Amino acid sequence: MSEETLTVTVAYGSAKHNISISGSDGNAPTVRDLSEALTQATGVPQPSQKIIFKGKSLKEMEETLSSYGVKTGCKLMMIGKRNSPEEEVELKKLKDIEKSVEQTAKKLEKVDGELTGLKNGFLAKDLQAEALNKLDHRVKAAAEQFMKILEQIDGMSLPENFNDCRMKKKGLVKTVQDFLAQCDKIEACISEHITKIQSKNLALAE
Repeated sequence: MSEETLTVTVAYGSAKHNISISGSDGNAPTVRDLSEALTQATGVPQPSQKIIFKGKSLKEMEETLSSYGVKTGCKLMMIGKRNSPEEEVELKKLKDIEKSVEQTAKKLEKVDGELTGLKNGFLAKDLQAEALNKLDHRVKAAAEQFMKILEQIDGMSLPENFNDCRMKKKGLVKTVQDFLAQCDKIEACISEHITKIQSKNLALAE
C-alpha cells in the first residue's frame, strides 16, 4: 500500500503554512504527524500546540486526520506559543556553552594533528620528548576545560516543560563526554610515545 499524503493549509498568527504529511509505514497520517510537521514549520513545541479544525480541537494524537474529516485542501488553525522567553534565555546559555565546546574541540584537534605529525617523524628525535610534554600539557588543559563545561551544564536546572532546552542539554553532555574520551585516547597515545622515547634513550645510554 502506498503512503497516503495529505496537504493542508494551517493558519498560525498572520502566517499560513502549506503542510504536506505522509503517514508512517503506509498508514494514514495522524494528528501527531501533523503536529510534528507544524513544530518543524513554526517552531512551536508539540505540548504548546492547539490544532483546530471547524471549531474542534484535534486532541487525540494517535487518531488519523481523516477520522476528524480532514482531507487534502482543508484549512486548519493552530494556536500556541513558541518557546517561552524564559526558555529562550536558557537556550541562549546553552548556545554559548556550545561555542566554548567548539573552541576547546578546535584546540584538541590541533594537538591531535601535531601528535600525528610527530609520530610520522616531522620533528628531530632530540626535540620529541619536550614537544610531547607540551602536547600532554595542552591535552590536559583541554580535558580540564571540558570538565568545567560539563559542570556548567550539570549546574543548569531546567523546568520539565523546557523540552527544547532539555534535548539540547542532553546532546551537549554527550558531545562533551565524547571529547573527554578523545582526550583520554590522545593522552594515552602521548604517554606511550614518551615511554618509547625514554626506553630508546635508556638503551642508547647503556
